[in-house]
Amino acid sequence: MIDRAGLAEFLRRRRESLQPEDVGLPRGQRRRTSGLRREEVAALCHMSTDYYARLERERGPQPSEQMIASIAQGLHLSLDERDHLFRLAGQHPPARGAAAEHISPGMLRVLDRLDDTPAEIVTELGETLRQTPLGVALTGDTTSFTGPFRSIGYRWFADPAARSLYAPEDHEFLSRMWASGLREVMGRRGRDSRAAYLADLLFADNEEFRAVWNEHEVGIRPHDVKHFVHPELGRLDLNCQALLDPEQSQSLLVYTAVPGSESYEKLQLLSVIGAQALH
Repeated sequence: MIDRAGLAEFLRRRRESLQPEDVGLPRGQRRRTSGLRREEVAALCHMSTDYYARLERERGPQPSEQMIASIAQGLHLSLDERDHLFRLAGQHPPARGAAAEHISPGMLRVLDRLDDTPAEIVTELGETLRQTPLGVALTGDTTSFTGPFRSIGYRWFADPAARSLYAPEDHEFLSRMWASGLREVMGRRGRDSRAAYLADLLFADNEEFRAVWNEHEVGIRPHDVKHFVHPELGRLDLNCQALLDPEQSQSLLVYTAVPGSESYEKLQLLSVIGAQALH
């Protein structure tokens, strides 16, 4: 059952322990509260201020698993803190490991400081969990996909539009790379994994995937430089650096350009154009 008093106290303590700069927010002036304001936490958790405030006041309905997961992520909780929050709310904590989508506080802190750089946090299946604003401006909002289409590897074969973001000369290599990566994940996670589910869907419906899959290639790694094709700015040649969280099997991908290059100048322009370039 829900522990309303414990839940309210835990939420208050965690909110008061966070500073705006801890979660990528400006400090501003005339800040009299200790830690974050309730409206700031509500915005981070993608819920109304009234709903969040009622939880801190021991009121309102029992929050759903989805709501608790959103609060845990918004408050930058560790996995142990997340599990404790679920139990206080009368819910079973989600499973840990490769299928989990809770991002560690450390990874979020790094991402929050990359507001001038395209970056994203992805799962081992290429599902985007979080993007910087410039990441959205570069590739679109890839967190908005649902179902199998959340995986870039699945979209690559199932949706021709997914290829428009990449230089045509790379398409054959990327087909082999996504199939290779999916096969490796399936090998690690087994036949009951999401990787196997995606592979089965694609094998049944996509002739190109069947041909590439039947080659049984593994170990094909991304090139150091990715060649994007932006709808407004054209081609951008960007280096991709990856920071791995082995506990959650998630990667933070950061895209940069060589200073002085044409792509570097285009990234500067992208920061001005912002996400509006894709609309």
